[in-house]
Amino acid sequence: MSKAAEMAKVSAKGGFHVLWGLVASTAISAIGTIIIAIVLGPNDYGLYSIALTAPNLISMFRDWGVSTAVVKYSAQYNNEGNVAKIKSVFVTSLIFEIIIGLLLSALTFVLAGFLATTLNRPTIAPLIQIASFSVVTSALVTIATSAFTGMETMHLNSIMLLIQSIIKTVLVVGLVLLGLGTFGAITGFILALLVAGVAGLSLMWIMYRSLPRPSNGKLEFFSTIKTLIKYGLPVSIGGILSGFLGVFYNYVLAIFVINNAIVGNFNVANNFVVLITFFSMPVTTMLLPAFSKLDPEKDAETLKNIFQSSVKYASLIVVPVSILVIALSQPGIRSIFQNNYVDAPLFLALLSITYIFTAFGSLSVSNLIIGQGYTTFSMETTILSVGIGFPLGFLLISQFGVLGLIVTMMTAGLPSLLLSLRFIKQHFGVSVDWVSSGKIILSSAIAGLSTYLIIFALPLYSFIQLIVGIPVFVIILIFVIIGTRTISRSDMVNLRLLSGGLGPLNKPVQSVLNIIEKLMKTLQPKKEIDDGFELQE
Repeated sequence: MSKAAEMAKVSAKGGFHVLWGLVASTAISAIGTIIIAIVLGPNDYGLYSIALTAPNLISMFRDWGVSTAVVKYSAQYNNEGNVAKIKSVFVTSLIFEIIIGLLLSALTFVLAGFLATTLNRPTIAPLIQIASFSVVTSALVTIATSAFTGMETMHLNSIMLLIQSIIKTVLVVGLVLLGLGTFGAITGFILALLVAGVAGLSLMWIMYRSLPRPSNGKLEFFSTIKTLIKYGLPVSIGGILSGFLGVFYNYVLAIFVINNAIVGNFNVANNFVVLITFFSMPVTTMLLPAFSKLDPEKDAETLKNIFQSSVKYASLIVVPVSILVIALSQPGIRSIFQNNYVDAPLFLALLSITYIFTAFGSLSVSNLIIGQGYTTFSMETTILSVGIGFPLGFLLISQFGVLGLIVTMMTAGLPSLLLSLRFIKQHFGVSVDWVSSGKIILSSAIAGLSTYLIIFALPLYSFIQLIVGIPVFVIILIFVIIGTRTISRSDMVNLRLLSGGLGPLNKPVQSVLNIIEKLMKTLQPKKEIDDGFELQE
């Protein structure tokens, strides 16, 4: 099997484990989230979200890019056969994260009153003090996730996520139903993070013990932390700025949108966007270790194939799902909350538009750049996005509230994406297949618009519209992508190859591919130009 094909199968297998972990953990958490949103109501649910804003801001200064560096060097050392160094990476990163996490948790606790005042809600200071412990508990989860990702053992990460979601749902729902309100919700959230972190470290310890000891018998803390920070600091600066930008948006939103119910509607919409991240997260998670293994000079053709296939096949999944969510946002929200969150469907539809940029390489480009070590350029593009986001966000949020925030989120990063595309073209000679991406967007848009018109022409309850809308969209989409030749014969070969790493999903995926191939033979001429590419086996 060629290197590209082998890497594709490994990434698909890892992506499958990310997917089932996300689906299972999110499904469990969603039950709790729905119950919490109903019991607390829009006002208190908005306060719950706002109280977590300040600790999330402080957490941005904890990592210093170490978690990203753990993924990079774990994958690289493992690929090079230098696995003994991975022990030093694990231990060093864990010690660093815990020390910085404890210091920042203490700082957040002390500054709770000041932070609550800046949010125009001084009464939530006790809630922020409780939430301050999330800074250190989330550090445990972060470093375990990085270790699992770098070693491509994503099933362990999914186990950790599942534990967290179960504990979170049980504790948060239980404490809220006992009458503890937002206090109980935040307490349950922190305890769930702690349990998940301990579980993740236990699994990480098992993996750690299986690795050989360093040749000199010692763990090189100082040299390792120097390597990790040197690589990760530019990523961290970019991450801090991006994270601070997100928190800045929340602060401006809290200041200019006095109605907590509107904030609650926005957060409900954000929770539903996770339906799209089910499919985008596996892609972004597995691409960084994949690109970290490649030498752009020795593996130039492999790099091109991996990049183009990651953009095309991620788009074939993420873009249709995004447009499906847009088309069914109203029946989706109403079937669960009735008319309690009336603004959430519009917010959800607009938030979903960002994921359409997957067809432009938004999920793949940054992973390629960071995986190849160009972290300084990554930082520079982030600074550009932040430089645009701060003034644009303040202007639009102050004038249009949540709608202004969503428009800012959609547009602030576009210049950086364009610069990144030019960068990888110049340095690696790779680019997005624009014709293919255009066909994917067009096919998905036709299916989405058709589905929307059909379901709203029928006098059905919201839940029935949702149930009917999904298969209608899928059927229309299949016929359209075949008619527009969005997928080719070689794409079918690649998709069958990739499905081999999907475990129990392999058979249903193969069945769908069989149907598509039969329709292709029926609807397309026998002689066609196949402009696809193959990850040859």
